[in-house]
Formats: sequence, structure tokens, C-alpha cells
Amino acid sequence: MGQSEKSTHRERHFTASDTIRDIVIGMSDGLTVPFALAAGLSGTVSSTNIVVVAGLAEIAAGSIAMGLGGYLAARTDREHYENELERERREILEVPEREKEEVAEVLRGWGLQEANVESAVKEISSDQNRWVAFMMKHELGLEEPEPKRARNSSLTIGLSYIVGGLIPLIPYMLIHRATAALLVSIVATLIALFIFGYVKGKFTGSRPFKSAVQTTLVGGVAAGIAFLVAKIIS
Repeated sequence: MGQSEKSTHRERHFTASDTIRDIVIGMSDGLTVPFALAAGLSGTVSSTNIVVVAGLAEIAAGSIAMGLGGYLAARTDREHYENELERERREILEVPEREKEEVAEVLRGWGLQEANVESAVKEISSDQNRWVAFMMKHELGLEEPEPKRARNSSLTIGLSYIVGGLIPLIPYMLIHRATAALLVSIVATLIALFIFGYVKGKFTGSRPFKSAVQTTLVGGVAAGIAFLVAKIIS
């Protein structure tokens, strides 16, 4: 390979951060659930007041529930990591030979030749902190969570849900006839779903257009089913 080929080669990898994942969770639910609720209510009422009140109540409850869920999930991850960390520290002190063999098994799994395994195990186990870190990452596959992860996750998911939920609801605040507001809400929400799906695809490394279409279809189907159910019941 020539020098010019080496210089132009760029590896493109993207790993969605925790914040991006939280935004995706909050926005996707925020766009689809209030949209479906408003569309369903539009099939039974003529005034938009009930739709707005119910929609705002759902956004408030949904954002709190989603944010709390994100907080508890992050707390659980943190507690799990700390419990496993303590267990590994204890096992290194109590059964060091077994732990060294586990390090050797990991290295063999990487294809390291047996002649080099012993020296590598000796080097890794010569420092207790490095040994524990190796076991946590390569045996258990655990990364240390950020200290403020639980708080940040709850706020990000909750706020994203609110932002997403207001998009389908705003037309009902501006237009007083439910049927007219529904049409505007459908257009606004489907556009928002498409844009959100496209951006989500760019950030998560999937095909943006495919992600946009899938996200739009999910939101549209959810709203359509809710609208039909409300029509049938009424």
C-alpha cells in the first residue's frame, strides 16, 4: 500500500454515547405516545380543550415516569458495577491462583500463544488495580459508569420526552377545531418523526434514511390504531 493510500485512509466508527441513547429513548416515546393519545381523542371530541389538557397531563406523567425509569436503570447499573468490583477485589486476595487462570483464559481466547501467556499473566497480576480493571473489563465486560449518570439520564430522558410530546400537541393549542388540529398535528409529527429518525440513524451508525422511514412508520401506525380504537368505541 502506497504512502498516499495510507494517508487518505480513515476509519469511521461511532459509538453512541449514553446521552444520545437517552435522547433517543425520550424523544421517540415523546413523539409517539402523546401523538397517539391526541389522535385518539380527536376521534371522539370536537373541541381541542380536552385534547390539550389530556395531552399535557400525559406529557407530565410520561416524562416523570420515563425520567424515573432512566434514573433507576442507571442506579442499578452503578450498584451492579460496584458489587462486581468488590467481589473481584475479594477474589484476587482470597483465590489469586484461580483468578490468574481466568486471566490466562481470556488471553488464550485472544489467540495469544501459550509461551507468552504466563509472562502476560504475571505482568497483569503484578499490580492489583490493573488486575482488577482487567477482570472487570475483559472477563465481565463492565465499564465503570459515570458518577452522575443516574441524574443526567433522568433529566435527559424526561426533557427529551417533553420536547417530543409538545410537537404533536402544539397544533391543538393553536387551532380550536379538533379535526383541523389533527391534520396539522399529523403532518407536523410525521415530519418531526422523519427528521428525528434520520438524525438518530446518523448518530447511531445505521442507515439514516431507513431509520427515518422506520421511525415515521412506528409513530404513524401507533396514532392510527389509537384513532381507530377511539372511533370504534364512540
